[in-house]
This record gives sequence, C-alpha cells and structure tokens, in this order.
Amino acid sequence: MSDHFDVVRTPIDGALVLHPRVFSDERGCFLEIFSRDRYREAGIGEPFVQDNLSSSKRGVLRGLHGDPRMSKLVQSVAGDAYDVIVDLRAGSPTYRRWFGLTLRASERTQLYVPAGCLHGFLALSDETLFLYKQSALYDPACEFGVAWNDPDLAIEWPAAGSPPVLSAKDAANPTLRELGRL
Repeated sequence: MSDHFDVVRTPIDGALVLHPRVFSDERGCFLEIFSRDRYREAGIGEPFVQDNLSSSKRGVLRGLHGDPRMSKLVQSVAGDAYDVIVDLRAGSPTYRRWFGLTLRASERTQLYVPAGCLHGFLALSDETLFLYKQSALYDPACEFGVAWNDPDLAIEWPAAGSPPVLSAKDAANPTLRELGRL
C-alpha cells in the first residue's frame, strides 16, 4: 500500500495489479500513471523505453503475444478490455498458468506483465483504447505468438456472442503443443 496506489499480487509469479489513487473534484480527476521511483518500490524496476496505444472495436482480440525481453505495464484508457497473461517463463513456479481480469478505463487499473509472459486482450467496448508501456523496443524478430484458444491453456474468455475478430497474424498463431512448449 502506498499513498499513490494499491498493489495486488496475482496468481502469476511477479505479475501485479495496480490501483492508482485518483484525486477527484468538481473539475474532474487527476492520477499518476507512472513514477519510476514509486513503481520500483512496488517491485517494477526495469526502465520502460516505448509507449504504445491501440484502438480496438468490440470483439477484437489482440494476442496472445510474447517477447522474452519485454515486460509491460498496461491499462485501458477508454472502454473495457478483458486482459490475459500466461506465464511461459521456463522454471517459473507458475509456468503455463494464466490469469485474466477486466481492465476498465473508469477504474484506471493497471496490470504489470513480467518479461517472458504472453499477453492478450479482448475489447469489450465499442471503442477500447489500450496503453502499453514496454521495457524493450518492439522487434518482430523477438516476438512470438500463441493461439488465443489453445486447448492446453483453456483460457476462459468472456462470451462475445460470436468468434473474436483477429488479425491474420494472430489467427495463424500456433498452439503451445505445436511450439513444443508442453
């Protein structure tokens, strides 16, 4: 617990949910979404070197993506998203476990995704703006993907009423079994 945010540990070793403190008044609100020193005290010590923002329509699923070099600090800044991480770090006590939660822009919750974990999200709103802070510059040669519906992971995505909208790249992602990671 800090004066600036609450930190909640997740079932994935090293992954954290952060609830920033929001200062509200008649004008609106203010909150700190990152401070190197305060986040380091919470256990997030690596430097972030790239910020990204994606816009997704309802039903778009982005992921599952991984990069062994890259941790992420993510949050929805408009709309809601069901966010999932999967631990693929060899030797981790939570290897191959997944954790999911709904990130709502109205709640301003953040999720810290340790390096080596897969990450993906399903947009639950008509427009979801999703912010990513990354600890490594994007390099397509280092990124890998896993099928969002891998039966060995058995991720419980929210029912959307129809199959999710995927990029051609994400639709072609292999399973963990096909990657030899089982």
